[in-house]
This record gives sequence, structure tokens and C-alpha cells, in this order.
Amino acid sequence: MSMPDFNRIWNVLVVGGGNAALCAAITARRAGASVIVAEHAPLPMRGGNSRHTRNLRALHPAPTAVLTDSYLEEEYWDDLLRVTGGKTDEGLARMCIRASQHAPDFLASCGVTFQPSLSGTLSLSRTNAFFLGGGKALLNALYRTAAQSGIEVLYDTEVQHIEAKDGFATEAIVSHHGFPERIRFRALVAAAGGFQANREWLRQYWGEAADNFQIRGTPYAQGRVLRDLLDQGVQEVGDPTQFHAVANDARAPMEDGGLAMRLDCVPFAIVVNRNVERFYDEGEDVWPKRYAIWGRLIAQQPGQVAFAVTDSQAEFDYLPSVFPPYKADSIAEVAAMAGIDGAKLERVVAEYNAAVRPGTFKPMVPDDCRTEGLTPPKSHWARRIEKPPFILHPLRTGITFTFLGLKVNERARVMMADGKPSANMFASGEIMSGNILGQGYLAGFGMTLGTVFGRIAGEEAARHARN
Repeated sequence: MSMPDFNRIWNVLVVGGGNAALCAAITARRAGASVIVAEHAPLPMRGGNSRHTRNLRALHPAPTAVLTDSYLEEEYWDDLLRVTGGKTDEGLARMCIRASQHAPDFLASCGVTFQPSLSGTLSLSRTNAFFLGGGKALLNALYRTAAQSGIEVLYDTEVQHIEAKDGFATEAIVSHHGFPERIRFRALVAAAGGFQANREWLRQYWGEAADNFQIRGTPYAQGRVLRDLLDQGVQEVGDPTQFHAVANDARAPMEDGGLAMRLDCVPFAIVVNRNVERFYDEGEDVWPKRYAIWGRLIAQQPGQVAFAVTDSQAEFDYLPSVFPPYKADSIAEVAAMAGIDGAKLERVVAEYNAAVRPGTFKPMVPDDCRTEGLTPPKSHWARRIEKPPFILHPLRTGITFTFLGLKVNERARVMMADGKPSANMFASGEIMSGNILGQGYLAGFGMTLGTVFGRIAGEEAARHARN
């Protein structure tokens, strides 16, 4: 591999190596800019959280080759509004939603292949386009396109500091394979993700609980670029305690376990904490809209653990787990396997069973199977837990990405604390997600955000460099 030329001045430096970064890099290159990408990870680990993704949520007025029916702006906006509880910038959100219609075609132009729409337990065939081969195949296509178009990619290159004055950035101090170097540029795109893998930073908000969080994606998301730019007067956006987090298998690895560690059993179970108490409505809404609240809910429980309890009736209603669940012929036995109080779990299950009102069970849509007189209630998919074997899945918080980020405008330009736009800094992906995701998460929206804002950031950075 030839040594990069650290003496030249590049039109655009893209910091990061995931989908948001590559969409920016490819777009800037297509607009005629010289582009260099600094990826913190080594080549086998390249791609940030995008390595673990599967799909992208896209608006479409009519069926496409990979999406069924239609999914229009108002429904998409309503879905986003409900998960964020209104904590979102409506202008940026609607712009992103409208632009998402063109995201699959753009990715296809970069060699990404989509698969026909899926049926089954995920309920996403209408809203989300799935990558054939998942996130790694997506990244391989994007990196191949980047190489063919003459983009320089540096692996094992951590950007440690951006030299910026009054919102104008000129060079990056980097560690390239452990050696100090400088990269000079005319425009910067920050696409280096959140700080979810930085436990020290997480501890500032969560205390010792942060030590129990599983980091679902890349261990390289240390937030160094985010911290550096915030310290230099970039305006921050988003709540530092908010993140996209899910119910993960408690036995998953502490980092980089990816998608396969997520457990989708919650809507068809009851969930108790270590003290064997239920703490939230498991059947509140369909899983793609509610799965991302459970990581945070579990983070607030003692020891950051929880247990989903169901029976043989539900076994095939959700994706199977990588680690086999605990199974036994009695509630007390299955509780003992998980190390929780069996007598108490028997009481909780009996109270729940007594509150279940019969209805018509429909696993894909909100049905009329619910509880009455139970706190918290179970609004949908409530069936008595009574047919052995009884099944228990241990749960922990799995963090995907944090929402504290850089404030941007609709041209992906980074905003300074004084309210003025930066002269030549742009951002895309998780590092600016807090502009739209104040809380909550919608399946596939992270990839939408990265693709849409990556394209805008790349186009604007190239325009700035040319001028």
C-alpha cells in the first residue's frame, strides 16, 4: 500500500468510515472534489455501526421492487413524532423524510443490492428496504465505489483534533497507524458517530450503571471528534442521557455483538426486573416502533437486568435467540435457572393471568388481547402464560448510539454556539442524530439519516471547496 501524501491540501476530509461518511465522500467526489477519508478502525473492522445494519426506512408513494404498498410523508412523520415524543426538529425531520425516497436509488448507484421485501416477524416489508447481505455487503459496495472513483481511504487513522478558528477548520491532527500526521483540507465532513463506546463519558450521566451496558456496535465510537468540536464552540444538540438502545440478550458480548444479540420476545412476554416486578407495558405498540425504548427502560432497573417470561404458545412469534432461552415445566424452575425468586414470579404470573381478557391474537398488528385492572397494563398481545414449557430470556441494555451531537442546518452545515453557521464544517450520521432524534428510535432511521445527510454534506463540502 502506497504512503498517502500528507503534504497536499485535499478539497474534502471525511472523518469516519461508516455509511454516512461514505455517502458524503462519494457524493463529494462525484461533484469533482478531491476526497480523503480517515477511518479510525483497521480494515477488517471498518464501517462503524453500519457493519451491523440491515435496512433503511424509505418514503415511497407506490410499491417498488423491494417495498410493498406505499409509505407517505404524513405517516412517516407521525411514526417519527410518536417515538420522539415531539422532541425533534420538524423542518429537518420532514426534509430527511422527503429525501429518503431517493436514498435506495442513490445506494444502488453505489453498487448496493437490495433484497425483495420480507414477510415474517419483523413487520417491515412496507417501510424498510433491506440490504442483500446486510451491512457488510453494503459497506463493501460503498468502499469499492470509493476506491474506483479515486477516493483516498486511510484505515487505522484516528482524528485526534481538528484545527479550527472561529468556525473555520484547516487541518486535522491524526494518529495514522500509531504515527502523528496532519491532513490539510478546504472542507470537513464529520461523520464519526457518537460516544456510545466511551464508558467514561457514559458514566458522567449514568454512573456505575454504564459499566453494565452492552455496546452493540463498533468499539471505536469513542466520541473524540464530537468532544473536540464541542470544545471549540460548535453548538451542541440533544440530550446526553438519550441513546438508541434495545433489549439485548444478557449473555451477549460487551461490545460488537451486533444485531443477532437483540431479543424481540418482549411484546409476547411479560418483563420483570431483578426484584421480580413488572415495570412497563410490554404490548404498547408494534415492535419496530417500540423496540428501542426497552434498552433505556432496562438501564433504569436494578443491576441493569430484566427477564422476559412467556410460554410455549409464543415460542415462534418472534425471531429465535442466538443463546437458547431458559426452559422448564414450571414457573418456579425457570426462575431458579435465571437466579430470581420463583415464588414471587409465580405470583406475578398468576396476577397477570387473572387480568388477561380474551381476544383475537394477531402478532403483526395491535390486537384486542389485553389486560384489565393490572398496573402496568399490557395493552396488546396479552395471553395467559400457562402452557409449558415456560420460557425465560435474560435481558440487558444494548446501546446502539448516543444522541448528543453537533447542531446542523438543512444544508448539513455545522452551527456554532453563537448561532452562525460554520464556514466549512459539515456533519452527517450519528454525530448529528440529536437534531432529529431527541429521544426514541424508528427501525432503519439511522441509515436514512446517514444516507440523506451524507449526500447533502458531501455536496455542500465539495461546493465550498470549489469556491
